[in-house]
Amino acid sequence: MNRTMNVKSRTLLGSLPVLAGGVLLAWSLHAKDAAPKLTLKTDDSSVSRTERLPSSFSPVVKRVAPSVVKVVTSSKLKPNVRGEAEEGIEDPFLRRFFGNPGGPGGLGRQMPMPKVEGVGSGVIVTEDGYILTNNHVVDSADTVRVTLPDGREFTAKVVGKDPKSDVAVVKVEAAGLPAITLSDSDKIEVGDVVLAIGNPFGIGQTVTSGIVSATGRSTHGLDYEDFIQTDAAINPGNSGGALVDLNGRLVGINTAILSRSGGNQGIGFSIPVNMARDVMESLVRDGKVTRGFIGVRIQDVDPKLARQFKLGDSKGALIADVTPRGAAEKAGVRSGDVVTEVNGREVHDSQHLKNAVARVRPGETASLRVLRDGETKMIKVKVAERPEDKELADAEPTANTESGTLNGVAVADLDSRTRREYQVPESVKGAVITSVEAGSPSAEAGVQAGDVLLEINRQKVASAEEAVRLTEKPEDKTTLLKLWSRRGIKFLVVDEGADHKAR
Repeated sequence: MNRTMNVKSRTLLGSLPVLAGGVLLAWSLHAKDAAPKLTLKTDDSSVSRTERLPSSFSPVVKRVAPSVVKVVTSSKLKPNVRGEAEEGIEDPFLRRFFGNPGGPGGLGRQMPMPKVEGVGSGVIVTEDGYILTNNHVVDSADTVRVTLPDGREFTAKVVGKDPKSDVAVVKVEAAGLPAITLSDSDKIEVGDVVLAIGNPFGIGQTVTSGIVSATGRSTHGLDYEDFIQTDAAINPGNSGGALVDLNGRLVGINTAILSRSGGNQGIGFSIPVNMARDVMESLVRDGKVTRGFIGVRIQDVDPKLARQFKLGDSKGALIADVTPRGAAEKAGVRSGDVVTEVNGREVHDSQHLKNAVARVRPGETASLRVLRDGETKMIKVKVAERPEDKELADAEPTANTESGTLNGVAVADLDSRTRREYQVPESVKGAVITSVEAGSPSAEAGVQAGDVLLEINRQKVASAEEAVRLTEKPEDKTTLLKLWSRRGIKFLVVDEGADHKAR
């Protein structure tokens, strides 16, 4: 049964960041007789923001520079083998002198492959030799060597790596090392003065200064991002180095830059030390990163959604869907809830919520403050362990006038034919969108053919006829949709008000 309804896809544009260091390496511990214990120096107090800036940062540098090390990795190039022709030397003339190594009639020898070296940085965080650095600094390397500012050199082993946050931990066998003090990076503010210390371009330890330009950045395409942005000069080789405050405490691990030239252009990014510390402790304790998981699909709140959900502003993370029988559903979390706090810490957007839940150890309880229909509720969720590589939640037209809403959108019932055509699972109930008029408000909002209407203005949709009925006599020209697509479940707002028609 087909109906035509008159029902944003946003294109995110950005620049790829340049990793602030290049290196290769890999080997990690998976089994341990007894988990090592990390003894960290921490200072969770806020930095003073009332004192005048010092005339020199030298006292701070002298205190923290011994903790920042040079990391050099070495990796052998692997030979390319593309069938019989490349197993030996193709040129008959050369074969007269060198034979055909590895091929018929060859000498059985292979030419030695050259080594590739990379240079990055690291930060000593315990006196017995644990060092924080970036995953991309040590990933795929065969050997890792660490050089301290006093000239001592050690061979390091990789304790563990986490590509999802770009954090890695290496260990050297030593005692009495100059471990840095860790701050509470949740307490930093935009405008705080910071210093970046590392080994740019491998020329030797270098210190640059700047301020915190922004917090909570997600620019690198990693699964878990909460970058501190700074204008302190960061260049290739700074990866894994320290971002410190004026109290000489570690604020972040320098990781990447945004650049059109490949060098510093005043936009650098550091992993907050709180995130790096959580990853490090999990790697050392378990040999892997264990993250919290509550089973929700989430999205950011824009001004249109904020109005629809009776929010005062656009802060928070909107729950688009909840995994059946998952931790969130068992606790009473619903689709349409907006999470504004986790364990007393403010949630600004969906990435912030994802990071906050990930930091909660499985088995522990997370306290969520949510807004539901304009009212505040507190919900306690027993956090589960995040499954590997699993989504957060699974999840012929007839004419119609344009007196209703969702004009230019055609829908049909979900039957065996439309499910096959649009690859809609049996578990999804609603009305499938068969076409969307180009240039319509619905198309501009991101509605696409193949999407399934689950709700219209918070009312469930069971059929195409019901979808049409829910759009026939609207109170206004703004429609809140809950849609299923192969990309996931999300809310969208379609605005067909006068401002749209005037264009």
